[in-house]
Amino acid sequence: MAKTKISEYSSTSAGAALNTDIANINIDEGCAPSGINNAIRALMAQVKDLQSGASGDTIPLTAGGTGAANATTARSNLSAAASGANSDITSLTGLTTALSAAQGGTGLTTFTAGTTYVAPATATTFTAKQTFTGSSSVIASKFVNALEGVTVSATAATGTINYDVTTQSVLYYTSNASANWTVNFRGSSGTSLDTAMSTGEALTVVFLVTQGSTAYYNNAVTIDGSSVTPKYQGGTAWTSGNASSIDAYSYTIVKTGSATFTVFAAQTQFK
Repeated sequence: MAKTKISEYSSTSAGAALNTDIANINIDEGCAPSGINNAIRALMAQVKDLQSGASGDTIPLTAGGTGAANATTARSNLSAAASGANSDITSLTGLTTALSAAQGGTGLTTFTAGTTYVAPATATTFTAKQTFTGSSSVIASKFVNALEGVTVSATAATGTINYDVTTQSVLYYTSNASANWTVNFRGSSGTSLDTAMSTGEALTVVFLVTQGSTAYYNNAVTIDGSSVTPKYQGGTAWTSGNASSIDAYSYTIVKTGSATFTVFAAQTQFK
């Protein structure tokens, strides 16, 4: 049989009709010398056909090949996953670089409870606003108890006091007030309250002011530096503080539009 491709060659070098031609060109003992050149050329063509796939031959796995003539069969023989979307991959081991979020990973190689993920029994600090929406039939959240941040400062109320709502819910000045004061509500020194809040949101904060024998009071309210006239508990603005007491001022701030707020204010004496 004429050996027209490499897979038709015999692995035995001797014997009748074994490896005696290349593409029907005689290379047996006693062949014409002129056939050798043509046989070598034919062999080179067969090798090229093997490389290009034109011959249809395959290289077995044991010889470093895939044993296949197409990619699908090659992946099956090699137990390799398909490229692109596929269901071939069931587990990954030995990765030294974390998968990015775009690859379906996290970009992290280590995880810490309460820092990189929320664990029910581990204290967790959130640095972004968390929104719990609930539903029309389920309340969004339930707390058996909760703590609020308080800043206690040996400061006397006077001048303009910047109340940063991202720092605390309660601000307590323990030194006696020395003059009437303006309280300016803002998110922080670098963030306006207008930025920190969305329309339709409200927050409540408290300012505790220590009073000496001469009492003073909060006579002006601003938000992000702009004047706001509060709606006062009882309908009348206070005109004085309470001597030798601690006055608690509570402010509920409702954002009703862009840079637009309604403030509900109350003053309560504690002694």
